[in-house]
Amino acid sequence: MDMGHTSRLLALDAVINLGLGLCLLAAPGTTLAVLGLPPADTLFYVSVLGAVLTGIGIALWIERGRPGRGLGLTGAIVINLLGAGTVAVWLVIDPFDLPLRGYVVLWVVVGLVLGTAAVEVRALLRGRG
Repeated sequence: MDMGHTSRLLALDAVINLGLGLCLLAAPGTTLAVLGLPPADTLFYVSVLGAVLTGIGIALWIERGRPGRGLGLTGAIVINLLGAGTVAVWLVIDPFDLPLRGYVVLWVVVGLVLGTAAVEVRALLRGRG
């Protein structure tokens, strides 16, 4: 497969992921209703999925210009920041009645994922320096 074709496929994949991801992230309930999908008891998981799909879409868009190398650190950073950021926003707006254990677990997950992203950013910057 030639690089131009691969680049176009990655761009198409990126647009699809970004479209669905941004819809789920911005308006999860409306998106479920428009798509005819069953309603969720909580939109937490739906919006986290939207963040991850958005991250994948951005990573694919970045990759389209350099096919064959994989998503690499840049893609991992984008996905980690969007996923952890979305969970953090949910925890801050706090629409849940979670036990303390639930809050602790989710904040630990946010911290671990953001910490991983920070290590990845450092490695990426060192690789370029």
